[in-house]
Amino acid sequence: MLKSSLLALTLAGLLYAVTPLANAQYGSNDQQAAPAGEASEHGPGHHGFDPAKRTEMLTRHLNLTSDQQAKVQDILKSEQTQMEKLHSDSSISKEDRRSKMMDIHKASDDQIRELLDANQQKKFDAMQAKREQWMQNHHHGQAPGAPPESEQK
Repeated sequence: MLKSSLLALTLAGLLYAVTPLANAQYGSNDQQAAPAGEASEHGPGHHGFDPAKRTEMLTRHLNLTSDQQAKVQDILKSEQTQMEKLHSDSSISKEDRRSKMMDIHKASDDQIRELLDANQQKKFDAMQAKREQWMQNHHHGQAPGAPPESEQK
């Protein structure tokens, strides 16, 4: 049960992290529908992850207190605003945009981690490690679950 919950949280986090990066790297197609499971409250082509839904997910997996929930949601709303502003800035190269998006996301993750107790931090760190591993494998063109390139040779 814990493994499936952690996997679900990790996958949701990955969708949150990867979708803006993919749009930044490959350009966005405003005619696309939002991926399954994501609300498109900002119209077609908007692939941001709803801060309320992500807060709810983190609450379930990390057992956040009501105080933590409010602070996490504020952090995620700020992150979403910064990401939207950056995504709409056409004066920035794709590489710079991707780098800045990663910096924004890391800063938000760091702020969230600071709010957590030791047990929650362990769970959060495990989720982050799995997300980073997935992103590295996915970014290098490997199929999910495929062994790293060093193990393929």
